[in-house]
Amino acid sequence: MSTEIATPPSVSWAQSSARVYLTFNVECDKPDIKLAKTTVSFKGICAPEQKLNQVEIPLFAEIDPEKSTHVNKGRLIEVVLIKEKTDEPFWPSLTSDKKKHHWLKVDFNRWQDEDESGDDLDSMNDMFSNKQCRNHSDFDEDIEKNDSSSGEEEDLPDIE
Repeated sequence: MSTEIATPPSVSWAQSSARVYLTFNVECDKPDIKLAKTTVSFKGICAPEQKLNQVEIPLFAEIDPEKSTHVNKGRLIEVVLIKEKTDEPFWPSLTSDKKKHHWLKVDFNRWQDEDESGDDLDSMNDMFSNKQCRNHSDFDEDIEKNDSSSGEEEDLPDIE
């Protein structure tokens, strides 16, 4: 019987001031996920090839494994790690080993910069507050001024 070689699953990550978000982009019925202060371990037989996926991630800083959670959503597994020290600067990387891992990428949809507030709605309002919005009547007046639908189309040649 041959021994099966484990491959690391595709992992996306993002962070906020208090949390680190990991997404294991694999479909796995019964993954074995272990959260420790300085590491996250993942092991499982994943669909559709039914092959072994396994990785141990050495974290940049400590987390609180008791408060951290994970949920299997069927097609992916989401993990929320609670940072031990929320008053420190953002982690410059997920891992402490300073290597570039081919299976690890940034989840830009969830990423928050250090200077962003916790409320996404406020940041959206700030983004649009500098823009001057014109009301619909202004647009209607512009359309009427530039309306050239009178007789110009009659001068165009027929399409053959």
